Amino acid sequence: MSDCDSFCNANCHHSYNSWDVTDYGPTPLILNIHDETLRNPSFRTTRWTGQHMQLTLMSIPVDYEIGAETHPNEDQYLCVIDGDGIIYMGDSPYNLFYSHPLDNGCAVLIPANIWHNLINTGDRPLKLYCIYAPVVHQPETVHWTKRESDLEK
Repeated sequence: MSDCDSFCNANCHHSYNSWDVTDYGPTPLILNIHDETLRNPSFRTTRWTGQHMQLTLMSIPVDYEIGAETHPNEDQYLCVIDGDGIIYMGDSPYNLFYSHPLDNGCAVLIPANIWHNLINTGDRPLKLYCIYAPVVHQPETVHWTKRESDLEK
């Protein structure tokens, strides 16, 4: 067993046919974040949940959005892997005064208590990953659709 094998999930070096919904936290994990994000078919899947941080993978369908939200105690990092979108941010859900287009490779850092909304403006699913610190979602959360996500709130 190589050193990498002790920390890699089974899919780190191998392709697979079905989507793996496993949350691998809080054990150490090495993964190809680009490939994992592109492969994710769900609106949101927690891939790793630790004591102080969480990684989620997202796929936002064409003409959909995350919806205006804030995380009062959590900072958030978003990274777009594929697709086009626009991020809005502000001090309330009614005052999202800042906007910026997003495409492949764009990263957004959102401090706690900042309202934001991310909208898919492209012609294919918007693929991104999010890191929350501290944790926002329950470990092993999978929302196949935005509707499932909204029902949990």
